[in-house]
Amino acid sequence: MPWKVSDPVSERMKFITRLLEGERMSDLCGEFGISRKTGCKLRARYASEGLAGLYDRSRRPHRSPRRTPTVVADQVVALRQRYPTWGPKKLRARLEKLHPEVLWPAASTIGVLLKDAGLVDGRKRRRRAWPTPPSQRRESSSANELWSIDFKGQFRMGNSRYCYPLTVSDHFSRYLLGCEALEATKAEPAARALESVFRTHGLPERMRSDNGTPFASTGLGGLTQLSVWLLRLGIELERIEPGHPEQNGRHERIHLTLKQETTRPAGGNLLQQQERFDDFCTRYNQERPHEALQMRTPAAIYQPSARKLPEALEPPTYPFTTSRGT
Repeated sequence: MPWKVSDPVSERMKFITRLLEGERMSDLCGEFGISRKTGCKLRARYASEGLAGLYDRSRRPHRSPRRTPTVVADQVVALRQRYPTWGPKKLRARLEKLHPEVLWPAASTIGVLLKDAGLVDGRKRRRRAWPTPPSQRRESSSANELWSIDFKGQFRMGNSRYCYPLTVSDHFSRYLLGCEALEATKAEPAARALESVFRTHGLPERMRSDNGTPFASTGLGGLTQLSVWLLRLGIELERIEPGHPEQNGRHERIHLTLKQETTRPAGGNLLQQQERFDDFCTRYNQERPHEALQMRTPAAIYQPSARKLPEALEPPTYPFTTSRGT
């Protein structure tokens, strides 16, 4: 309706007021830019409903011949409540087997019915990621060519607080370079733990991680404070694709053994848990034979890196800029 202002209800009220004061219908319709049919409809709605008749009405049809019958929808919901992990396709197949005489709705329609009944959660929006293209991800042929870093899933300790283990390993030798018990997945404590690893073992050529905090962000290039620091140290960054932990499979396998040997039961606090991690690192690196290493230990293969952690970083340089005053 082509009203001349942004508040149609006010304009309709002006139209009705002037109409009731005796002005002609045709003149008012021309001035307000509406058809005579619309003007007559507004007059009739105001006469029967008052001011409420001037508000917009829902355009939803009063009846929908193709709407799923209530009795059918109720059976779909009841079956889902009985099997809460079943999806629309499984529910439809089961219903067809139980009642073959009924024309059951499509699986997509069953999904809508379940959503309307509040029985399914909406899909989470996938977090923006910046994975390294597969053509640029390289395997390792010697120690310190590629390290992997990740947070093993958090778990509760004896004091009911969470522990977030930060782990770093050498891809080639499977050597567990560090396992630090942290209180959160924040950049600053992760950087301190990494700095300790760098001072002990030197620097790698590349570092592989997932796209989670604090290794990556949703910003340009996925850069974070931690990843910028690694780049300034001359370490190339590799990121796996979201939802594909197998691309960092060697490191994930370490996590499985770590969980089995250090969290059942967990330590009473961070200090006790760190003692368990330290003991585990010693056993894993120096005592536990590794099948992929022809039953040798990771310590028998690994050698520290010749690249040492610098005491200070050079300030960043920016191309195509001049110093102030020149």
